[in-house]
Amino acid sequence: MQRFLIGYAITYNRRHRRYGHLFQNRYKSIVCDEDSYFRELVRYIHLNPLRAKLVKDMSQLDSYSWCGHSVLMGRIKHDWQDRDYVLSWFGEKEGQAKKGYRQYVKAGIDQGRRPELVGGGLIRSLGGWSEVLSLRRNKERVLTDERILGSGDFVERILREADETLKYQFRGDESRQEVVEFVEQVCKKENINSRELRMGSRRGRICQVRSQIAYQLVEDYGLPLAQAARQLGVSTSAISKTITRRMKE
Repeated sequence: MQRFLIGYAITYNRRHRRYGHLFQNRYKSIVCDEDSYFRELVRYIHLNPLRAKLVKDMSQLDSYSWCGHSVLMGRIKHDWQDRDYVLSWFGEKEGQAKKGYRQYVKAGIDQGRRPELVGGGLIRSLGGWSEVLSLRRNKERVLTDERILGSGDFVERILREADETLKYQFRGDESRQEVVEFVEQVCKKENINSRELRMGSRRGRICQVRSQIAYQLVEDYGLPLAQAARQLGVSTSAISKTITRRMKE
């Protein structure tokens, strides 16, 4: 998804001779405890057009082109959307599943915004402020992470099972030091002055080495574009262009 958004933004900017960000916020994904939150998330996401007043009621939402709800209702077809899997949570037969799904979505209209589904850190992991306050009163501690939607036990299991690339995204100072050491190692191997590289120098082979490092920081270490840019002394857009160029090679 991140690659798609970057590629689309660059293509759009070139076509219309413009610069800068195209989308207001970055795409963000989270790991979800499916058993507890899958249906809740499906409903919350599909009600976005109604909360934003892009449609007036459920009848309009059923046929709204820019939402997965219309696909589940059978009004629009998208081969890339896994319609059958979602409906399987609401019934064995399609008619029964569609009816159950629509009733479930309709029941969520009055709930409004759900901070436990869109918030970060403790709110997201624990399911709302009431749970957070309860833990604070009892002086209890649980493992949480804003990238994970689920209980403390679920968060702990995900972190334990994650591979090294994913683990990087959940470590703090240790991971940042790992990135610094990686940049230093590459510079030493390529006989490049790391200080010049971080100051944005374009001398000699520095640009080529910087491009190589940028691609690895994003692809192998999972670093966001902005953080990679800070490590290498260039702009976020420069990192974006580098990644896009490398993907086409």
